Amino acid sequence: MPLLAPRPLHAANAGLLPRSASAGGPGPRRRVPPPSRARVRVSNSDPPQQQVNLSVLRFTLGIPGLDESYLPRWIGLGFGAFVVLNHLLSPSPTPAQLRSEALGLCLAAFSATLPFLGRFLEGADAASRVPLPEGSRQVFVMSENLSAAQKEDVAWASYVLLRNTNTTSVLIAIGDVFCVRGYWDPPANTSKYAMIEWFKSQMQQVGLVDLRDTLYFPNSSDSQLAKILPDGVLSVYVQPVLRSPDLANGEAKTEGVILLASNANYAYTDKDRFWIRTVANKFRSS
Repeated sequence: MPLLAPRPLHAANAGLLPRSASAGGPGPRRRVPPPSRARVRVSNSDPPQQQVNLSVLRFTLGIPGLDESYLPRWIGLGFGAFVVLNHLLSPSPTPAQLRSEALGLCLAAFSATLPFLGRFLEGADAASRVPLPEGSRQVFVMSENLSAAQKEDVAWASYVLLRNTNTTSVLIAIGDVFCVRGYWDPPANTSKYAMIEWFKSQMQQVGLVDLRDTLYFPNSSDSQLAKILPDGVLSVYVQPVLRSPDLANGEAKTEGVILLASNANYAYTDKDRFWIRTVANKFRSS
């Protein structure tokens, strides 16, 4: 049986080959850059995305009305109750069981006291705090003419100051950046713009516009600062933001201030004040 001869290439299959091969001649070729290189160049030309700092995020279960800071206390009380119930249901506990139950009760007691121990180590005594007055309300306003990056920076700075220090009220006024967050007593039924203007006028009256030195009142607020502060404030800390000194005369001009208020006596330790200065330096221009 004869072998099949190779079939010639028909014109129908010529479309599957490159145009230079189907034409039969060498012909000039146009080099098409690989699509992968084009994609790499486009990705390199894109501006780098800003990384979000997630170190200040707080774990939460999302249950309304539940304070997660007391979660170790409820866990310790629950497991302690189970240990006691197990002891009562045991007809004749062995020495090994008694030792295990004693260790379990010690761990449960430690877990129950952990929230109070944490607050003690933070430096604020819960007994020194006073309840916030009924007239105070939570406020969060900032300047409208800020860029998206500035709004993000101010929002995170005010959040970490409230979260990581014993602070109930924050005011950031640095150049065009203005933010008020926390518990304040502004005039009722005012718009955001009118509220910001009210705070600016109060700052001019109490002399916080051109402040150069740090102010700290650990156990009572100053009589002049009381005009802008809400009722029930026991500690006030004002950190000025100074520009880098001028090379000609060595003078450092004031760019703004960060005001923190707390309803606890001696609310800000040396470590807190150092950390607040570090946050304030983030807004300092060269």
